[in-house]
Amino acid sequence: MNLKKFMTDIFDDIRPYSEEEAPEKIAQIIANETFINTLEQYIPDYSPEQLREDARHFNTIYDFQYATSRRYIEKFIQLSTAGVTFKGLENISPDKNYVFIGNHRDITFDAAMLEEYLFQNHYNTTKIAIGDNLVSSRLLAEVGMLNKMFIVKRSVSMREKITNYQHLAAYIHHVLFDEHESVWIAQRDGRTKDGLDVTKQGLVKMLAMNDELQPMDMLKKINLTPLTISYEYEPCDKLKARELALSEAGPYHKKQGEDFDSIIQGIISFKGRAQLTIGKPIIEEIDTISDELNQNDKIYEVCKMVDQQIYQNYKLFPNNFIAFDLIDHNNTFADRYTKEEKEEFMAYLDKQAVTEDVPKEKMMYYLLHIYANPVTTSLNIKYNEQ
Repeated sequence: MNLKKFMTDIFDDIRPYSEEEAPEKIAQIIANETFINTLEQYIPDYSPEQLREDARHFNTIYDFQYATSRRYIEKFIQLSTAGVTFKGLENISPDKNYVFIGNHRDITFDAAMLEEYLFQNHYNTTKIAIGDNLVSSRLLAEVGMLNKMFIVKRSVSMREKITNYQHLAAYIHHVLFDEHESVWIAQRDGRTKDGLDVTKQGLVKMLAMNDELQPMDMLKKINLTPLTISYEYEPCDKLKARELALSEAGPYHKKQGEDFDSIIQGIISFKGRAQLTIGKPIIEEIDTISDELNQNDKIYEVCKMVDQQIYQNYKLFPNNFIAFDLIDHNNTFADRYTKEEKEEFMAYLDKQAVTEDVPKEKMMYYLLHIYANPVTTSLNIKYNEQ
């Protein structure tokens, strides 16, 4: 029996394309008219003819990513940011594999920034977790699977969730230990809407699932590594504030195509300055957890360690301090921004707060908290460290 093929078949329902499947799939993608039209629109200096010529020499999925995905990422960084700062490469090694567990502010940009950092330093790219609700078209799915995206099944019943978590954990461990690649996964289901980055205990519990190792030993073995993304202007802040406001009346139900709209808005909307920081694997920190705690409490402690490092590495911009002071009706952080920056940000919020189905005052309330909450969390962490 071909063990490699057998393991691949087990995960057919969630895995991306394999290296063996890639040549045929790449050929199909570069023959797709929509894909080529997008290439010509956003990367005019990389012609379809050049792509087809280059494709003759692609030997790996990484080759395809480096030729196409890297160019798209760099183009959208140029179009929608005022520059990205990358930090923390010294915390990882190219000959080790990691589970990068990141705060989640934008559907595509968060993981794309990690891939760009890896591209810049000629590290291998990661497998990327993506919710099944975000694969809204066949072309999007094909491109995603060629960019090492694997499916997290969210549209399932409560009874199916445990089985799916076990399946997902087995796949992630297969990627790390058999395929020898790293994984990016968000710290929670979906993006944070309110500016509070909190790791979901169920996610960490899923990563720790294993029949042979104790949960804490597994979490050390997978090199669990916090990853922090910070944006000067929150991606889709208006959409997030609106959703929070409408959720006051009950569960928010998305319209058809709303996730795809969020993907596009997240890519093209201006995000100002951004920073991505790779943290340190929390292996040593896990060793400090008391053996007297039960497993749930141990998992909780791991989540706190991830959260703490994410916020220690979070870049607070003037907008964050301005929002905090506006909510608090004081000038606590007036030394962190200028009068001009405050006026510019207030004018921006005034524009973002206008929408048809939510009062402006309520929109402003949620917009301010989206930006202020990272400051609040940072202050709380510093207080608890004292």
